[in-house]
Amino acid sequence: MTSLIEVMNLNVCAGRVAIVENLSLRLRTGVPLTILGETGSGKSLLAQAIIGLLPRGLTVSGQVLIDGRDQHSLSESQRQQQWGRKIVMLPQEPWRSLDPLMPALTQVSEVYELVLDMTPAAARNRATADLARLQLINMGNKIPSQLSGGMAQRVAFAAATAGGAGIILADEPTKGLDAGRRDLIVTQLKAKSTSGGLLTITHDVEVARQLGGETIVMRQGTVVEQGETAQVLASPKSAYAKALIAATPQNWPERAPSPSGRVSRPAVLEGRGLCLKRGGKRLFSNLDIEISAGEVLALSGDSGTGKTSLGDVLLGLLPTTSGQVIRRAKAARHQYQKLYQDPPSAFAPRVPLGRLMEDLIRLHSLDRSRLRALMAQLKLSEQLLERYPDQVSGGELQRLAIARALMLDPVLLFADEPTSRLDPITARDTTLMLVELARQSGCALLLVSHDSSLVEKVTDRQLCLRPEA
Repeated sequence: MTSLIEVMNLNVCAGRVAIVENLSLRLRTGVPLTILGETGSGKSLLAQAIIGLLPRGLTVSGQVLIDGRDQHSLSESQRQQQWGRKIVMLPQEPWRSLDPLMPALTQVSEVYELVLDMTPAAARNRATADLARLQLINMGNKIPSQLSGGMAQRVAFAAATAGGAGIILADEPTKGLDAGRRDLIVTQLKAKSTSGGLLTITHDVEVARQLGGETIVMRQGTVVEQGETAQVLASPKSAYAKALIAATPQNWPERAPSPSGRVSRPAVLEGRGLCLKRGGKRLFSNLDIEISAGEVLALSGDSGTGKTSLGDVLLGLLPTTSGQVIRRAKAARHQYQKLYQDPPSAFAPRVPLGRLMEDLIRLHSLDRSRLRALMAQLKLSEQLLERYPDQVSGGELQRLAIARALMLDPVLLFADEPTSRLDPITARDTTLMLVELARQSGCALLLVSHDSSLVEKVTDRQLCLRPEA
């Protein structure tokens, strides 16, 4: 069977710190290869090293062969000539790959024009078919900011795969998607891998199970287990792989009964008769919502039903079309906090993380020692503060966002898919910590999630948004 990619003794370092260490793998035609592992273990950096897009400040050694050619012997322009034609990468954050001012249909059709030399009309027809297949038929004229996170993820997938590259590197391709649309993307990826190569990085054990093929489990930059996916998931040999698989929400502890008297806690926020229209589409109407101090309220629904938009309305980040939002808690404006679905959007890209945190501490006269305590609780190294946002993993950046929000003692925390970039173990520990802190401190937690098991295990109530007619 043909080897499309061979990686031998790969090392990725930040200064003297090894992030990926002595890693070897082989991607073969028709055999999907999935990488599972802890947040920050170097999975995304591995994909970036293969395609030649490592962030600045990182160094690489070892050998990467694509179709037998040593990538380190190629010039930057020679590597770029392969992008979209031979190999393509679907990055973890769709906002980093989509043009913010270009409509979705144009972004996809442009690939057909520039990579496959199609006429504008033919390219537009192909792009329209692609969006229809991904259940985005009415979203072609929307720019990325008008799309939900799950919709943007599907547009990025369509654009990345339009050029027909035989090798696909997919970094968390299903994050932010409900179960049905996750399965749709997995089916599309699997179909494209039958005559080519597919390397998928995911935290979702179910995605690995559906893709089949082979699986590698990574921890702390090294491989701890690898083999046929069915065997690894059914009978893991390493202690870490066993813990990773056991940490899926179905296996979390049952939710403890709510303490007596919770119903008498004061309301933190109330929305009455809320209606929102965006881009000519009505997302929700006549919606009433109330959340009390210390309550954990789940906000669920399919991708694109307005979950993020509702949270933004409640926080005053987005004007409502009609209705009223009443913030009943006597608190400073900055104590109504949001954890963004895409953490890069919450951090200035060209400022070191430590300086961003220091600015927050000075601005609000916060206790600096709380940052160290929260980082330890979230299993984050203080060395991360020396880096820029694009030099840490998506999961690490999300946990830093959580630490930053908790520093401000929020009375309401809108957590928009806060663990979608975290491995199952870290996701479990982080979610349970957020819930415990909310209940102890009296912070109202509005939690967006597509995971029905997670919602069942940790929340007090659920509000499900459904598509408007």
